Amino acid sequence: MTTFLIIWLGQTVSTIGSGLTSFALGVYVYQQTGSVAQFALIGLFAVAPRILVSPLVGPLIDRFDRRRAMMVSDLGAGLSTAALALLVSFDHLEVWLIYLLVLISSTFTTVQWPAYMASTTTLVSRENLGRANGLTQLGRSLAEILSPLLAGVLLLTIQLQGVILVDFITFLLAIGTLMIVRFPEPACSKAEATGKESWWKQVTFGLDYITARRGLFGLLLFLAAVNFLWGMVGALITPMILGFTSSDVLGLIISIAGGGMLAGSLLMSTWGGPRRKIKGVVFFELLSGVCFLAIGIRPNFWPVAAGVFGAHLTIAIVQGSNQAIWQSQVPEDIQGRVFSTQQMVSRSAAPLAFLLAGFLADRLFEPLLQVNGGLAGSAGQLVGVGAGRGIGLLFLIIGLVKIGLSVFAWTNPAIRQVEDEQQNSSWIPGLRTDAVL
Repeated sequence: MTTFLIIWLGQTVSTIGSGLTSFALGVYVYQQTGSVAQFALIGLFAVAPRILVSPLVGPLIDRFDRRRAMMVSDLGAGLSTAALALLVSFDHLEVWLIYLLVLISSTFTTVQWPAYMASTTTLVSRENLGRANGLTQLGRSLAEILSPLLAGVLLLTIQLQGVILVDFITFLLAIGTLMIVRFPEPACSKAEATGKESWWKQVTFGLDYITARRGLFGLLLFLAAVNFLWGMVGALITPMILGFTSSDVLGLIISIAGGGMLAGSLLMSTWGGPRRKIKGVVFFELLSGVCFLAIGIRPNFWPVAAGVFGAHLTIAIVQGSNQAIWQSQVPEDIQGRVFSTQQMVSRSAAPLAFLLAGFLADRLFEPLLQVNGGLAGSAGQLVGVGAGRGIGLLFLIIGLVKIGLSVFAWTNPAIRQVEDEQQNSSWIPGLRTDAVL
């Protein structure tokens, strides 16, 4: 746990720094363009490499030193951030350059998550995986709380260039923590035989492994669907809040969301989640759907704040429980390939979510919920009319869909019994059919 905590500290500091830049760039793009669609494109370029590049990095993570993979990831993302700072200092920062550098940075960080999660399995005992994943979510929640507050202050004092430079320094700190630790070698399984397969077989190995297990495959599709909904929420929440209040209240609400993540992360890191981790995934996703209803119902600070707090509280429980399932079900030496594929599939619908969210908000729902819009006399009586209320109606629809998906997942036997699947599933790609994990 000592090695894990050192790594966790460095990655947490880096995550806070990245949050500073993300918040500052989001405000900059929205203020420069006034477009929900262009604001949402930042999220699109951030997530696209996780879909396109993930399968390619999986074999590298399993074949080479995972610590060095994380160092290369931090270094590449840090240099991209430094390039942003230079563009600002020479007054050459344009929106399209922001998209490009976000794309490059995200390509490097695509390596980070599967390498980090696979390394956690080798560093932490199986019974403590839930708590370790809770600590990982705790780092994210600290970033959610501190980044908007710090970014708001720093933008006034050291401006955008200074914020980006602070982010670059945090990348260097993350690399420094990785330099002083060593990772144990992952335990070997019979899946190691696949190391002699062709590169294409190595790339497709993770997908073959997952699709051969109905429970893991069903769980992955469920998470891809709810991540699609979360992607729409991420693209819409800032414009919706700015529709009825100011940017300083937006920062406060985002910090409250981070407080929800903090509460959920502390709960997960001490509790470890339910004994049956699938309950932590499905039941808390259902709860987040209820919270989405609260966010969209009225243009009022308190229901929105309560909704974002509750929705973000569920994130740590869901993700910590889900990752504990995967870490316990997949042999250590193939986790790079499997987790990379998991990342690719679970995020595959996010680009469509970002694009669809912007289109639906700008072209359909917002016009319908203006004062004289087509739904002003019907749905407008429930959610209100004016700026951001079309997005509020979208939140209600998203919440109802998420509740329905959660009910469906729990009634699916393969997903509900996913933690019992390993003992009944012996197939590994590239091995004889009677091989045993």
